[in-house]
Amino acid sequence: MSGQKEDSNNRLNTGGISTDQQLLHLFQIHDSAFPIGSYTQSFGMETYIQQNMIKTKQDLIEYCKSYLYYNLACGDGILIKESYKAAENEDFDKLAKLEQICNGMKLAKESRDGSIKMGKQFLQTVLPLSESKLVNEWKNKFDNKVIKGHYPVLYGIYTASLDVHVEQAVLTFLYASVNGLIQNAVRAVPLGQNNGVQAMYELLSPIEEASHIVENSTLDDLHNNALGIEMASMQHEYLFSRLFIS
Repeated sequence: MSGQKEDSNNRLNTGGISTDQQLLHLFQIHDSAFPIGSYTQSFGMETYIQQNMIKTKQDLIEYCKSYLYYNLACGDGILIKESYKAAENEDFDKLAKLEQICNGMKLAKESRDGSIKMGKQFLQTVLPLSESKLVNEWKNKFDNKVIKGHYPVLYGIYTASLDVHVEQAVLTFLYASVNGLIQNAVRAVPLGQNNGVQAMYELLSPIEEASHIVENSTLDDLHNNALGIEMASMQHEYLFSRLFIS
C-alpha cells in the first residue's frame, strides 16, 4: 500500500502544478539522461560520416540544417502540432490517422523502427508520471497493437496533457532532435565538445525559424524533401561497422 501511495504521489497532476514546473518537466523529458534511446540513433548521419561527407563543424551544421528544414519542419514538427491539437479534442480517430501518416512518411526502415522504439521507451518512462486519460488510452492501444507507437504522435499527446504551449513543445522537440545529432557526431567523427557547442549555438536561429515554419503549416504541407538523408538511412543497415542503430 505504501508503494502504491508513493507511486500515486509521483504522478503529475497538471491542474495542481505551476507553469514553471510544467516547463521544467518539458526540459526534463529532453534531457540526455531521459531514457528514450536518442543517443543510439543517427537517422542516416552515420552513413555521411563514414563516406567522409561530415568531417568538420561546418559540414555538421549544413547537415543539421538539411535535416531540420527538409525533414523535421515539414514532417515530425507538423505531426506533433496536429497530434497536440487532436489530443486536446480527445480525437482518437485523428490521432490514429496521424500515426499512419507518420509511419508512411518514414521511408527508411531503420528510421521508421527508430521512431517506434523511441516512442515505446518514451511511453514506458512517462506512464508512471502521468494521470492523463489520453496517455493511458494510447498505452492500451499500443498493448493491443492498434497503433505502432511513433514518438512524434505520442510526444504531441503527452505535451498536450502537460498543458504547455504547443509552440514550446515543437520548439524544444526541434532543439532536442538537432542537439542529439550533434552529440552523436561529436563522438562519431570525432569533433570535440567545443566544436559541438559552437555548432549548436549557430543552429539556434535556424531552429527558431523552423519552429515558425511548423507554426504556419498544416497537414496539407506535410512532405519529405530530405531524399539524400532518406537514402543514407537506407544504406545505413549495410555499413560494415556501426555505432548507431539507424
